[in-house]
Amino acid sequence: MPIRKRHPTPADLGLTPEEGRVLGALTTPQHIQEFVVGLHANFEEDGDTLRSVRGVLRHRRAHCIEAAFVAACALWLQGEPPLIMDLTAKGDSDHVIAIFRRHGCWGAISKSNHVWLRWRDPVYRSLRELAMSYFHEYTNKHRKTLRTYSRPVDLDRFPIGLWITNEEDCWDVGAALDDVRHYRLITPAQARRLMPRDATELRADDLVQYESRDRKRARRY
Repeated sequence: MPIRKRHPTPADLGLTPEEGRVLGALTTPQHIQEFVVGLHANFEEDGDTLRSVRGVLRHRRAHCIEAAFVAACALWLQGEPPLIMDLTAKGDSDHVIAIFRRHGCWGAISKSNHVWLRWRDPVYRSLRELAMSYFHEYTNKHRKTLRTYSRPVDLDRFPIGLWITNEEDCWDVGAALDDVRHYRLITPAQARRLMPRDATELRADDLVQYESRDRKRARRY
């Protein structure tokens, strides 16, 4: 059954003492961001994964939604709602972020192998503003691809076994995130008039935190 506690203990969430110690030490969104950035990128070289919080802590690797699970869990242990948000793109990969509020404004904890799609300070007055902060750099090489953002998904609606303690398979939560309402960021007419990226911006795509054997995957996450 889902757990509805505002400030659960690690034991409430099915975490082991060691898992609770690791996540409980992340006492601010900034600490959580530093932790997920420090995880090696999960390039899924052996096939697609959607690991739970436990799976990420065991493998010490994550892609964006796996890191968002970890961040949401750590936020929940600090008494904040475990919220995530989906960003969807045309002809490109989705990106999932954990979101939080400070003084009425939204910020985001985000893992990306590229510099652009990471942390956002809590200065955005709406979720649309927050999503638009990713727009210019959300690209598939030449084209800007970001098109929609989802309403927040509170992970406390799901049993902990579906995203915290499950060993590997969290696809049900991923499917639920795909199914929530998404809101359009730009119109088709605006999309047709978007300016292509210039040569300097294209060179910046080569700056990644972790290298993969597959260069396309290194840029993807």
